[in-house]
Amino acid sequence: MEIQKLEEEAARPDLWDQPTRAQEIMKRLGRLKEEVESWLRLRHRIQEARELLDLAEAEGDERLTSDLEREIGALEEEIRHHQFEVWMSGPYDRNDAILAIHAGAGGTDAQDWAEMLLRMYLRWAERRGWEAELLDKVDGEEAGIKSAAVLVRGPYAYGYLKAEKGVHRLVRISPFDAARRRHTSFALVEVWPDIGESPEIVIRPEDIIIETFRASTAGGQHMQKNETAVRIRHIPTGIVVSCQNERSQTQNKETALKILKARLAELEEQKRRTEIAALKGEHVSAEWGNQIRSYVLHPYQLVKDHRTDYETSQVERVLDGELDGFIEAYLRQTVAPLRS
Repeated sequence: MEIQKLEEEAARPDLWDQPTRAQEIMKRLGRLKEEVESWLRLRHRIQEARELLDLAEAEGDERLTSDLEREIGALEEEIRHHQFEVWMSGPYDRNDAILAIHAGAGGTDAQDWAEMLLRMYLRWAERRGWEAELLDKVDGEEAGIKSAAVLVRGPYAYGYLKAEKGVHRLVRISPFDAARRRHTSFALVEVWPDIGESPEIVIRPEDIIIETFRASTAGGQHMQKNETAVRIRHIPTGIVVSCQNERSQTQNKETALKILKARLAELEEQKRRTEIAALKGEHVSAEWGNQIRSYVLHPYQLVKDHRTDYETSQVERVLDGELDGFIEAYLRQTVAPLRS
């Protein structure tokens, strides 16, 4: 049992000789215990509901029946939530997630759209009671952002957020167009698992090139005179990551390495999925640019996911973080069949 193994490791007297590893062990142990406790709480509630049902049937009490109906509805929602987590069996599904947003075609409108998406995901994490830490952000010249990276900490964060990978399209009357014309903007969302100090992903010093540069804000003004921003190029894969949000070069380097490690882990997971799909005889697209969802604010209001056909006219609610319907529809379509 994983909890038992982690408890044995946590009890070792030399555990804190490696503080980072120790923190990961304690965090993992805490999450697993909370997961077990949540299942025990659910079982207890189901037992209480059964007792309430017996009492309602014996006494014919309408008030008890009404209370039971409300509890059954709440239990169904809780069971559905747990069911998705049972379905998530990927090697990193339980991990925290690093979410990156990049403005695409559309100029200032696209940069504004990227910032709208950043707010949407921050609100989604907040609704779940999760922590979201801004790792990096590059502001746009006039408005919005060119890119941003966020570390989302929560149980199964990667398992849920991987549903958001792809191109997101916005159609609206542009607030930056004096003629009030309708514009279409695009932004790319990438999601990688945060693997911490996992020994499975090793970055050799000879495989990376580290460059430093001056961090800048909108308009090209430098935040500092020193070269605190860091760019890392991974030679074997060609992956390039950068970070300029922290105040020191050391902090930016650590964050950039965290993002690089996450991207390498996702690359390995993608290879694994491709191999499995090839064995099954399925077609696998190597393109990341496929549009997954459209958000239409004009001439009508609609958000539609093109993979699942899940849609809603409550655009403002979606932009305020109500994403669970879209995420669960995607998981039901892609993850659930693997468990059947």
